[in-house]
Amino acid sequence: MIQTVIFDMDGVIIDTEPIHHHAFFTHFAELGIAVSEAQYATFLGSSTRNVYQQLKQQFGLPQDVETLLMRKRELFNQVFDTDAGLTLLDNVQALLDDLRAHAVPLVLASSASKATIGRVFNRFGLGPYFAHVVSGEDFAHSKPDPAIFLAAAALAHTPVAECVVIEDSANGVAAAKAAGIYCIGYASPHSAGQNLAQADLVIRHFAELSAEKIRALRVG
Repeated sequence: MIQTVIFDMDGVIIDTEPIHHHAFFTHFAELGIAVSEAQYATFLGSSTRNVYQQLKQQFGLPQDVETLLMRKRELFNQVFDTDAGLTLLDNVQALLDDLRAHAVPLVLASSASKATIGRVFNRFGLGPYFAHVVSGEDFAHSKPDPAIFLAAAALAHTPVAECVVIEDSANGVAAAKAAGIYCIGYASPHSAGQNLAQADLVIRHFAELSAEKIRALRVG
């Protein structure tokens, strides 16, 4: 039986992907580099640090990675802080409330920085829902490397066979499966083109999930 639910954040709890897209492509224009939409799609689920490590090598960028990611974060924050219409994804709040009511421990495992996670948690009051928070900035390698999900399961003191991950990116799904964890793929309209074929279950709306349904998942 499932004991712990591990959530990704961007594209799963809150639809910040359009803001990330805007921030990245604004920065790419400032840097004078041509990044295609197809290449950008491969970045989903990766940490910003890992993205700029790749781009620095690919384009021979003179700036250090820290300078690059701080500029992108600045561009993201400008939009995040002024977007009054930003909300949690449909039915996510209800799912979080249901899981808490059924005493299901929750862990956040996001490739986002601690600063960005904190910004989202503060704005939407998410802190009380999650027993632990794991940021991708603490790992040398991003998803599809499984380290972040293995760390999340360890923090929750839950065997991977009793965890479930909810993800919206191909890299995130691959990371969950590499960690040996049952994965629910969310087919987000804002993460089009993501191959979720590795997921054990694919949903299109969070109304499809409940604490009872998650606890009853047959894994292994």
